[in-house]
Amino acid sequence: MTSHPSRHCTVELQALPSRIGQVRRIVSAQLRYWHLDPLIDRAALGVTELLSNVHRHARPDKSCTVELELLPDRLTVSVHDHDPRLPVPADATDPADATPLATCGRGLAMVAAVSESWGARPDGENGKVVWFTLPATAAAHGHPARPPQDTPRPAPARAPATAAVAAGVSAPPGAGATTGGGPAVPMKVAAMTTTATTAPAVAAAASAMADGGAAPG
Repeated sequence: MTSHPSRHCTVELQALPSRIGQVRRIVSAQLRYWHLDPLIDRAALGVTELLSNVHRHARPDKSCTVELELLPDRLTVSVHDHDPRLPVPADATDPADATPLATCGRGLAMVAAVSESWGARPDGENGKVVWFTLPATAAAHGHPARPPQDTPRPAPARAPATAAVAAGVSAPPGAGATTGGGPAVPMKVAAMTTTATTAPAVAAAASAMADGGAAPG
């Protein structure tokens, strides 16, 4: 029986407008690294809507965690926050409440439109998780959009845990940064933490955040 381990990317942040754009670029870079280019637009739109809802509505604070989990047949994108109130789609509320600021109303409608499935569940006593899934087909895994197939691909470099990310990054003692399906490496960057089978572009984006700049596009 063949085992298919999942792959993860986790980003902790304050859901502020400037951070939401940076996380969207991190998500895009990670999906390119996993050769899931066809999913980038929908995943980036979905995570933007969920983080925007955290920014507008979450109490008592805006801290949250974005997680990508890749399995052989699907990609799950989830946002964990510290507000225990579960979201209610706009079509399940009183029409008078379905305003642009209605709790997760328009955002969830957009998420439902771009995803295969979505849902929400309590996360302990003081939080919740809102998630959506996208189909990760065998074609998406086996036929990366870049580089072209007739271009030799260099082997992924194994970098030390302190490489690629500038000041503000830390890793646990003895942990090594790896690519492919290897172990995850925590990277602490100011108010953000990424934990991933990390794409080089993700590390570059984290480094830019540590320096207070914009993440690369």
